[in-house]
Amino acid sequence: MNSHGAVLDTGGASGEKAAMRILILGGTTEAAGLVRLLAGRPDYDVTLSLAGRTAAPLALPARTRIGGFGGAAGLAAYLCEHRIAALIDATHPFARLISRNAAAAGREAGVPLLAVRRPAWAREPGDAWREVESVPQATTALGTAPRRVFLTVGRLELAAFAAAPQHRYLVRTIEPVGDALAGIDITTIEARGPFGAAEEAALMQRHGVEVLVTKNSGGSATYGKIAAARALGLPVVIVRQPVMPDVPQVAEARAALDWLDAHRATDRGV
Repeated sequence: MNSHGAVLDTGGASGEKAAMRILILGGTTEAAGLVRLLAGRPDYDVTLSLAGRTAAPLALPARTRIGGFGGAAGLAAYLCEHRIAALIDATHPFARLISRNAAAAGREAGVPLLAVRRPAWAREPGDAWREVESVPQATTALGTAPRRVFLTVGRLELAAFAAAPQHRYLVRTIEPVGDALAGIDITTIEARGPFGAAEEAALMQRHGVEVLVTKNSGGSATYGKIAAARALGLPVVIVRQPVMPDVPQVAEARAALDWLDAHRATDRGV
């Protein structure tokens, strides 16, 4: 259910330690994995926060809130009001703003923060990558000659490619693309990963893809397109991960649970 109200203590009248209140900023495979690991743990009271960019998010066993907090100050106020004992930033590797807000809010509210950040993909032999710093730079990197382009940069970034209408685009998103590329030759696919390498190679061959444009999101769920491009000898224009705040971080959900357990074991204020 969605909740914007106070989180209630779950400690019993016997004086046992109250559940540790956790806020997970989610929307990733890692966030979902951590929520599942915490499910059934009465020593944790978990709230999962989603930005609301996906109309039908995956159902997860946690109290869920949808929408923003009103910047770093709003998030800090939420942490204090709901007496959050630990903040987990498990947002997308390109969600730079919310990660900055989380770092600032954690400092302001005095709440320990852990980021769950999957490693970026590394270039392997046979990869023909052109790395760029932003999606607009990726648009320019495609060049002026018309090409068949496979775009997997997310629905909210598509508008940048309106500046390169000479290309024919195969666009895959979770949500409908709307009119972001109205008047341009596009074929759309609505699908949610994971996607395997063989499946991706078949898709690229079926649509005559000449170049892949994507973000270096890391993880295994969408790596298939990178492996497929390598196998097919296709070039990849890939957007580097942005620089994130310098906060404690781990690479996967199990390590985040270990961090929480360590904090709970030493915490005397919950």
